[in-house]
Amino acid sequence: MINLKLRLHIEGSPERIVSVAQEEFIVGRLPECDLCLPYSEVSRHHSRFFRNEQYQWYVEDLGSTNGTIVNQVVIPGAHPLQENDVIQIGNAFMVVYILDSEQGKNTLATPNLENHTILRNAEELKQQWLKAGVEEETYIAQQRTIARLQYLVEISKRLSSAETIEAIFEKVQAIAFQELSSIQRLALLVDVDRNGSLKLIDAAARPHLPNPLETRNHDWISRSICKKVFHDQVAIQTVDAQEDERFEGEHSILAKGIHGALAVPLWDKNQVVGVLYADASLHQKKPESLHDEEDLSFFSTIANLVASSVQRWLLTRQLQGEEHIRQQLERYHSPAVVQQLIAVGALNNGRLQPKEADLSIIFADIVGFSAMSERMTPTQIAQLLDRFFEEMLKYVFALGGTLDKFIGDCIMAFFGAPEPQPDHADRAVKVALGMLKRLDELNRQGTWPEPLQLHIAINSGKAVVGDVGSSQRVDYTVLGGTVNVAARLEGICPPSECVISEATFKRLKKRDDFILMGERQLKGIDRPIQVYQTKRRHRIIDN
Repeated sequence: MINLKLRLHIEGSPERIVSVAQEEFIVGRLPECDLCLPYSEVSRHHSRFFRNEQYQWYVEDLGSTNGTIVNQVVIPGAHPLQENDVIQIGNAFMVVYILDSEQGKNTLATPNLENHTILRNAEELKQQWLKAGVEEETYIAQQRTIARLQYLVEISKRLSSAETIEAIFEKVQAIAFQELSSIQRLALLVDVDRNGSLKLIDAAARPHLPNPLETRNHDWISRSICKKVFHDQVAIQTVDAQEDERFEGEHSILAKGIHGALAVPLWDKNQVVGVLYADASLHQKKPESLHDEEDLSFFSTIANLVASSVQRWLLTRQLQGEEHIRQQLERYHSPAVVQQLIAVGALNNGRLQPKEADLSIIFADIVGFSAMSERMTPTQIAQLLDRFFEEMLKYVFALGGTLDKFIGDCIMAFFGAPEPQPDHADRAVKVALGMLKRLDELNRQGTWPEPLQLHIAINSGKAVVGDVGSSQRVDYTVLGGTVNVAARLEGICPPSECVISEATFKRLKKRDDFILMGERQLKGIDRPIQVYQTKRRHRIIDN
């Protein structure tokens, strides 16, 4: 007959149950002891458990160096044991479960499953603790319910003013530790990315917990229980998850030595945004309080209040993230393209992943700018470029183009990404002609210290486009041979004209603006390129 059970915990090792099946049980460092604890803090024969004729269990220190501690008090000799006493022997902690000697069975060791774990629909628990308080006739119970109502009103006020997720958790843990004596540690897990995957936001332990390291490494949190609460939308309260058939096969529960736990979903209207999790560790004094559904219901009510604050935090985080992404994307894309990217959720962690696309790349460079800049002050150069870029980019963005970069006085842009544009070649040519025409107007108006001219080149084909760079800096850019050809074409373009490759020419719906320039051997390109160009200068002179 099993007379006694000890729930043993040693830091860094899973919890386990030790059964005492004899009237005397020796604990010490030597291998021949009934329970061997091979640690320097434990004496060779440290303590013994024994039972007298009246079936009263005792623990006795056997003259150990560090003593035997019961409920944080060093015992001088034999000490009678009560249910749920906490015994410390060296670096080991044990919780006592005592046999019901008259019935011949240990009700805690072999519990009825329904008494062992409470699993309830979270919605049904919202007001249950209030009803329990009203129905109880005792003055103390009614006062406790009133006090909890006051706490809920106060925490609701505090949560509404909390601006950070850390502040939200701090206010929750204060009331949880004050009102629910059975819990020792608390954790908040949230579906931050809205993909059904819970992330640990914060965790805390009661002050003076014997093993604070346990809280920091988070081994006491059962991911299996949290997933069940989140996906099944149920509240769970268990005295021993390892004994529950519903958690059979869950490796994390066994490996981490997880036993008692409370876990409730964070409801926000019809959506679960996370889980509030607490453990009933071996250091608790009254694990029988876990059988009280009132605490579970109250814990669930706290979670409901927390949920709205967490949802507000998630929304603020999302809006801030979108604004940051928007500001970055608007450096490269037209506002319409940016809005579409955000709306369809095409971003992965705020980045556009590189991929191959069919594009048209355009280079627009001021003719003779280096020589011109020698005749200008730095301030004049900056003012000229600011106005030039402002005027020219209007055409790029108006037709859904993307700015790749400024290269000195040169604009590099492309069409066909991030959103596919089957007519990207026509768009690029229309932009080029618009730029040349607008520059003529600005020159006639005397906008610049001296008239400006442009070289513009366009090439079309396959290229890789996306965010490229390091963790410190990322640029949205286009890479590949198609880009190199476009850059080389710009070098052979006559002033105030636009040249295009044959690949671009073949994609155009309207080709009247271009004539054949002939094959050209471009620097760094191993094949001749058929080139077409506009004849604007001749038309301007003729007019």
